[in-house]
Parts: sequence; C-alpha cells; structure tokens
Amino acid sequence: MRPLGIVTLLALVGCSDTSLSYKGEDAYYDDTGYYGAAPSDTADADADDAPPEEEDDFLSLAPAATDAYVFIANPTRGTVTRVSVPSLAALTAEVGELPSIVATASDYTHAVTLNEGTDDVSLVDAATMAVTNVDVRPNLNQLVLSDDGRWAMAWYDPDADSEDPADGVLSFNEVSLVDLATGTHTPMAVGFNPHGVKWSKDGRLAVVVSDSSLALIDLTGGALVPTFIPIEEDALGAPAAEEVELSPDGAFAYVRQFGASDLVVVDLLGGAVDRIPIGANPTDLDLSPDGESLTIVARASREVWTLDARDPYATPVISPMESPYGSVLYASDTTALLYTNAAALTTYGVWDIPSNTITERSLVKPIASMGVSPTGGSLLVFHTKTNADDADTTSPFYNEWALTLIDLDDFRTNPLVLDAEPVQFDTSDDGRWGFFVLDGLKYLEILDFDSLLYDEVRLPSVPVHMGVLPGGNTAWVSQEHDLGRISFYEPGSGSLDTITGFELNSGIDH
Repeated sequence: MRPLGIVTLLALVGCSDTSLSYKGEDAYYDDTGYYGAAPSDTADADADDAPPEEEDDFLSLAPAATDAYVFIANPTRGTVTRVSVPSLAALTAEVGELPSIVATASDYTHAVTLNEGTDDVSLVDAATMAVTNVDVRPNLNQLVLSDDGRWAMAWYDPDADSEDPADGVLSFNEVSLVDLATGTHTPMAVGFNPHGVKWSKDGRLAVVVSDSSLALIDLTGGALVPTFIPIEEDALGAPAAEEVELSPDGAFAYVRQFGASDLVVVDLLGGAVDRIPIGANPTDLDLSPDGESLTIVARASREVWTLDARDPYATPVISPMESPYGSVLYASDTTALLYTNAAALTTYGVWDIPSNTITERSLVKPIASMGVSPTGGSLLVFHTKTNADDADTTSPFYNEWALTLIDLDDFRTNPLVLDAEPVQFDTSDDGRWGFFVLDGLKYLEILDFDSLLYDEVRLPSVPVHMGVLPGGNTAWVSQEHDLGRISFYEPGSGSLDTITGFELNSGIDH
C-alpha cells in the first residue's frame, strides 16, 4: 500500500454500520469490481437503467466473536474452535458435518453453527463448550439469530455459496425456526424465495420477507404457524421485494421493491396492505439510528424521502439530490452519506438532516462501498478499480484500487492507492481504529482515524476473515492453514499474537 498524502475535498454543490455497504446483485460486477453496463455521470436519471445498488457483507465462514472468545467453524473436520482472549487458549468441540456458518448470541452465552453436511444446527455453550444438535430441513445454507439470541432461522439462498451443494429434492419456500432455549425445531413453508427475517424489538414477532409475500410468526407462545400477507396479486410478474424494515413499535412492516414507485406498508396488527408513493425506483430503505424515521432513496427521481416510522401516513420530508445516488449510510442521527456504486460517480452527498441540505463532495475515483466508524466521526470510502469516464490517465489512482479516509468533522482526507482489492473491513468500538485486509496479501492494514494515517502488519499467511472483538480494540484475522490459524493485533501496543493449529490446541507464536 502506497501513501499519497493528505488532500482536501471541495464542496461542489450546496443543496448506516461499521460494516461495508454493497447494494444489489453480484452478477452485474466485472473483474475490476465495477458494473460493466452502468451509465455514466451524465446518463438520463429518469431512465435509470442502472442495476441495483450492491451490498455484500462478506459473511461466508466468518468467525463469530463474543466479548471473551472467538468461535471458528472448521468445515472439513466438522468442529468449532473457541479461542479465549487474551490468553489465546484454544478448545475444540465436534458439531455436525460441514459447519458453514457460526453466529453468536447478543448476550454472548452461546454460539450456533449451521451444519450443511448433516442438515442440523449445533448450539454451543460459550462457557462449557457443551454441544446440542437440532435437526433442520435439508439443503439450507443461511442462518441468522434473533436480536435476543433466543431463536435461529435457516433457509436456502440460491445465490449463496454452499459448503455442500444441494442434491435431491430442493425447496425454495421452506425455513427452519429453532427455539434455542428448548432445542425444538419448527419447519414451515413461507413465500417463494425467502430473502431473510426481521425480528421485532420486543421479541414478539418474526417477519420473513419473500419475493411477493410476508410471513408473520408469533413468537410469544402456542403453535408457531406463519400468517401469510401477500404484497402482490401477481406473484410472477411483480417486482421482487428487496428490503423490509419494521417500525419500532412493531405495528408496521415496510417493503421496498426495486423498480417500483411506491412503498408497501403492511399493518402487522390488522393484516392490511397499502401503498404510498416514495419517488421513482427506490434503491435503498433504512431506519434512522434511533429507529424513529424511515429513509427511502429514490434514485431515478433523485430524491430522499423521510417518513415517520410510527406513522407512515404523516406528511413526508422530501430532499432533492443533485446526483442519482442510490444508497444512504447514517453517520449519526443528524448526518448521513448518500452515494452510488451503480454508476461511475466521483462525488458523494453529505446530508445534514436538521437543515435538510445535501452538500456534494468530490472523490478521487468512483465508489465501491462506504463504512462509518462507530462514533460517526470518520468515513472510509473504498473505490472501484475502474475509472470514471473523464478520469485523468496520468493520475496515480488510474486503474488502481484505492481508498479514502475522511474526517467527518472538518472533511480532511487521505486517499491511498492499494496493491489489491480490499475484502474485509471493521472498526474498533471506540472509533479510533479501522482494520482491513487485501485479497491474497499477507498483511493486516491499520487505519488511525484521528491522524488519518495508516500502518500495516505482516501476517504469517493469507487472511480469510477478520473482525474486531466487541468492547475493545483488538483485531483478529483468521488465515489459511490446514489446521487453523488466527492472529490477534492490539493497535495500542502494536503486538501481534498468532495461534497456529488451534484444532490441535497448539501453542502461541509471538
């Protein structure tokens, strides 16, 4: 990675996650990380023939962290390893065959693996490593836990990578709901092609969104039976539902459909379905950090719509955009960033929510994704390797991967050229440090958001996944090794500790 110094972004026009935000579908990308058929900056916004915004959170086989442990699934051995921090003691337990996903409960009491080879899930006690296996439906490859850690839901995603490719009979309508407190499994058929599940904040309801319907599951007691609410009369010809959000009181579900011109509003108490206008081609749907406002980005009409999440029929606030941005990323309750990765724009918008003004700022290259530190004080922009149509061929960024660090208080910036594509990113809880790894390179990159400077640490082998332990600054990086390898880096001291062969409880390398 080669530093290029600090430059200042200029304000051109006055008018959500420590994880990266890629919107849309992978199929539109070429091998440079950019849409081959995307329109240029001057394309007709009303036509909006660009693909969806792209979102990819790099979750395949990622280890899962608690405040004291990191859990690592070992698919080839059918085991899960718990690494203690800071001692780095390793303990391995057998689960099912081909554990492809490992997740941890929000209270850190247990981890859960989805085992594709044996079609079951394993509940692993974080303290004792005791394992309970629960059978689920065959050929499932996605797993999420409820916010309170009580429930797990698994389903089949045809676009997801799989450790065990589906064979035999395959359903596109089934989900498995597992009560982790009792170890009981409830299979059910929901709508065609389930995309995921939203859990109400009060723990009362699970809402499964499919292409043309919602399935409501009452979790408060009694039989777990889905209640179906169609959101389209013509399931085959309707635009597929892409996102769903729930109001903070659990009274409404809001469904965004790509290419639609309205928002589907579902009364979760009465079952009524309504539609309200939200501009042309909504491409993003998010709740504000406090959960009280609903934000919809209408890319084709170049508008941001803000609705009261508790009362969708109240008069909306409409904010015009100068450029066809398609994604919103909240930095705080008062500031959000607007951008697109479906067109070669080299600008982004800073939305001051109280004044409802959007200020455009320039960048060195088009955007692949953005991430905000937990404090909301810093922005990290990952750029595409492909250039803007009018790019300067003599620029040091031309035909290169790049990122830009931005201080959101004074908009100081530091753009950097990268030697390879960034594939993982996370930040420390205090917002001081950012960490990322580059595809195929044996380095952990460290970003200091206070100074906007970077550092890098050489790793023993090529990274596979990385993250930051909750409640601290320690970064972990799992790496390629036949018997498992994971490193822990502490930015304050600059120390790197590595455990190799953790499945055999091997020692620590310093």
